[in-house]
Amino acid sequence: MPVLNEEKYLETAVMSILAQEFEGPVEVIIALGPSTDATDAIAENLALNFPVILVRNAAGTTSNGLNLAIAAAKHDVIVRVDAHAKLMPGYTKLAVEILNQTGAANVGGVMKAVGHRPFQSAVAWGYNSPFGLGGGSFHVGGQAGPSDSVYLGVFRRTVLEKLGAFDPAVIRGQDWELNLRIRNSGEVVWFDPRLQVEYHPRSSWSHLARQFFDTGIWRGELTRRNVKAASLRYFAPPALVILIAVSLLSALLGWTLPLLLPLGYLSAVSALGIYAGRRVLPGGHVSILLALPTMHVSWGAGFIAGFVFRAKPKTSD
Repeated sequence: MPVLNEEKYLETAVMSILAQEFEGPVEVIIALGPSTDATDAIAENLALNFPVILVRNAAGTTSNGLNLAIAAAKHDVIVRVDAHAKLMPGYTKLAVEILNQTGAANVGGVMKAVGHRPFQSAVAWGYNSPFGLGGGSFHVGGQAGPSDSVYLGVFRRTVLEKLGAFDPAVIRGQDWELNLRIRNSGEVVWFDPRLQVEYHPRSSWSHLARQFFDTGIWRGELTRRNVKAASLRYFAPPALVILIAVSLLSALLGWTLPLLLPLGYLSAVSALGIYAGRRVLPGGHVSILLALPTMHVSWGAGFIAGFVFRAKPKTSD
């Protein structure tokens, strides 16, 4: 588990690992980035009381942290966990069973987004809806079988060692990039909807916008590198951004008809807010009016920037 400024979620994530019913030795390895909150203190306290191993991740990036943790691991199965995540009961046992049954190199399931505040619940609804993130199986579910990518992942250590694990130069989207290499090597990535992980999305607008812009940049970069392997749904948000920009520019030139596009988009988002209804916390249906456009536009703008200008590695994420 790579962590950086995760004081709110770290202990819950670790306890969900320790609560797993698995007949065999288990170790929890946390890669500590240069946090500025109480994350390190919480991790050190966990290491005093539970089988938790701490490694230092000076670079602070997810890929580097994962590789350091994998290198420190002793066992044959690597279970990736995110600090914003909570493993559902039976996750590890079932994942290992699926690894053995299918012979896959990596198995994973559904990112079950959950919000505890109105805005966060609106974001969570977007994650779990085809109208938010495009309907990928690990967001909305689907049939068990081979997949392009899965959420987090439970890996065979031998495959990670053979392929060099995660690319440290890839700041976001490192899971998709690794799964592409796994598939290109002739191995299988397997999705099973029974594997569910509770995920807590960003709870503030600014953090959400930054996360989606940064993720969009790297998706654009990885798509530029492997256009043939990219899903068509990746191009929907950047197309939306371009069309809205053209519409607004046309309006400045006195052409009002193109404004029907952004107005139609806002009307559709409003309808989705009504549709979400009781699926979100009270007030969350109003927050959808802010959450969905933020997700779509931030990701789309980032995608364009990454695809055209290329993404650049940085020291933290």
